[in-house]
Parts: sequence; structure tokens; C-alpha cells
Amino acid sequence: MSEPLKQPLDDAALDLLFRTARSYNGYLDKPVATEQLHAIWELMKFGPTSANILPARIVWCVSQEAKERLAALSSGTNADKIRKAPVTAIIGMDLDFHEHLPWLFPHKPGMKDVFSDAAGRELVAMRNSSLQAGYFILAARALGLDTGPMSGFDNAAVDREFFADQPSVKSNLISTLGYGDPATVFERLPRPEFERFNRIV
Repeated sequence: MSEPLKQPLDDAALDLLFRTARSYNGYLDKPVATEQLHAIWELMKFGPTSANILPARIVWCVSQEAKERLAALSSGTNADKIRKAPVTAIIGMDLDFHEHLPWLFPHKPGMKDVFSDAAGRELVAMRNSSLQAGYFILAARALGLDTGPMSGFDNAAVDREFFADQPSVKSNLISTLGYGDPATVFERLPRPEFERFNRIV
């Protein structure tokens, strides 16, 4: 028996995930529970990555002490956002992700050897951890939370401060997390029509 056709999400769900969702510069004074961080991971881990490599490694800065450490390594405007957000996630990438492939991709035992080249692994890790960062944003939105993804920090310093015990992990990007304050968003910037940036060939 064939599976029933999947049905598109309704407009309310599409608005929540995309059309009315925004990147926030500040948040309401409302805490984010540890259970919600787990819930984000439990959704985002199902997003596809190359050969199920799942290279993202996340440090969730919840304590004020951790947020201050991260803020000190970030640009001026980002630093203040980090200090005031309920949570800031550091989304890193494990350059030795291939070591986990024997259990993450068990139906091809030799897959670990496919990624033997270190330079090639770094490119793959960057691409796939960036994909996972997108899943992080969508998972947070799906759970009623808001995000503020950003670069604007000293990657090498963040790696020393937060990943010293995991030398194969390098930071990719960071994102604040909480219940967004509508007063902190800018006017919606342009979004082009299909024809401007797309071709069907």
C-alpha cells in the first residue's frame, strides 16, 4: 500500500517558520528552559547532512558568566546582544567528524576512509554545520522561540575559550535565543521575486 501524499503546512505554520519570522536583536525578559534546548536538538538532528556526518557541536551559553566570556570575544554591538539574551548558542564544527561514522553511517563501514583528507573534511564540516545552523533556526522557530544568528566574533579566541578540550572543534557561528522583543527588529529588508535570482533550465 502506498503512503499518503504529504500535505503542505498551513499558512500559520509557514508564517511561523518563514514569512513573518525575523532575526531578533533583543528579547523579552522570559527564560528559556533547559528542556527547550534539548527539544531544539531533538528536532534539528533530523535535518539531512552528507552521509549523516552531523558535524555541529553546540555550546549553549546560559549562565551570565558564560555569556560574559563570549561577549568579551565579540564585536561591540554583538557583545551587548549576547549579554542580554537568555541563551546564546555557539555552533561549532568537528573537523574529525569522520571518527563517528562507524556508528552514524553503519551500512557502509568504509565511509570513515572517504574523509581521510583533512582539508576536504574542513570544507565538508563547514558546509554541513552551516546546514545544521539553519535547522537550528527552524527548530527554534517551530518551538515558539526566536533567534539572532551572527558572526562578528573572534573565532580563534572563541575556540580557545570554549573548545580547548575539543581541539578538533572550530566555531562556525553564534546565535542568540529567546522570546524576541518586536521592538528590536528592523523594518523587513527586500526579498526578491523568483525571477531575479533563479533560473529554470
